[in-house]
Amino acid sequence: MSKIILAIDSFKGCLSSQEAENCAAEEIRRLFPACQVCCLPVADGGEGILEALVHATGGRFIYCSAHDPLMRPITARYGIAGDGQTAIIEMAQASGLPLLKKSERNPMKTTTYGTGELIRHALHRGLRRFLIGIGGSATNDAGLGMLQALGATLFTSEGIEFRQGGETMGTITSIDLSGMDKALEASTFTVACDVSNSFYGTNGAAPIFAPQKGATPEQIICLENGMRHLTKIFFHATQTDISSLPGAGAAGGLGGALHAFLHARLVPGAELLLDAVNFDSQLQQADLVITGEGKADAQTLMGKLPARILKHAASAGIPTLLIAGQTADKEALLQAGFADIVAVTPPDMPLDEAMRPETARKNIRNAITRFFHETNHIKIK
Repeated sequence: MSKIILAIDSFKGCLSSQEAENCAAEEIRRLFPACQVCCLPVADGGEGILEALVHATGGRFIYCSAHDPLMRPITARYGIAGDGQTAIIEMAQASGLPLLKKSERNPMKTTTYGTGELIRHALHRGLRRFLIGIGGSATNDAGLGMLQALGATLFTSEGIEFRQGGETMGTITSIDLSGMDKALEASTFTVACDVSNSFYGTNGAAPIFAPQKGATPEQIICLENGMRHLTKIFFHATQTDISSLPGAGAAGGLGGALHAFLHARLVPGAELLLDAVNFDSQLQQADLVITGEGKADAQTLMGKLPARILKHAASAGIPTLLIAGQTADKEALLQAGFADIVAVTPPDMPLDEAMRPETARKNIRNAITRFFHETNHIKIK
């Protein structure tokens, strides 16, 4: 009996990781009824990592009251992994850009308070191991909102600071941690962080990411000055210097706050997920790995999920097929080690038609069939 592992990223705006894999699995089982097909829903650290990790670990979702980026009450969710001990938090569920209308985007006002509420809720359920994805944020408050939700007190020259948003960063004179939830001391945090941007500077959070969150040029300068100022405040409170920490600028500085105050380890999202699903163990006795994403090109090789899956599979001597809605730079991808690259969408099909879920499912099934009919170097029983 042959074994095929499916680890396909979502086709964003079209199919989730699980939906794409289920479609491919159905076609493989039709072609090879005796083949063992192992589906591992995956994500790269941004939106989708919560669902991927919950499904991949056999976990469940927890719903709780929280606040959105503008401090409006919402119902948000996080996950508990199948081990019953690990909280899976996707900050975008409470502090994400998709929660806002385009006209509401303003990192001077948006806060990570809701993300802190999710952590606090999980702590009160007795969870002490945390996996956190910080992609898709609407914020640039350096995690101050999160810290407040967890019990920290922020002081300004005028007294205690209760305001939220990036506009508060430059006003903070000190941070009192004595009110922080004591359960944090017994907790460990691993953060999916897929960018290496610094806390401040030309490659920092404000100049690189704040524009897409609604910041004006004047606001970007204000946010940048606030981040520079907070680096000293964070160091005084924690004795941790995040000024040169790669990834500290992720999610508007939330990466830096998680590292400084919660001793979080920042890792690539794909590696966090592959470790959580014991990917290397799953590779045992496998004959083929199939990975994929919406568009595959040279950027795929710059640390994206399919490239990391390829690295693990290659180390185990297992060929990896890459499927994608659209493909480019095929030679570069083949030279990197992929056994083959298969474009799912027919070249003459309009994009809006290809993006329809039912059309995408049909195209994936056809691509799987085409690959196995044309390949002569991978034998499947």
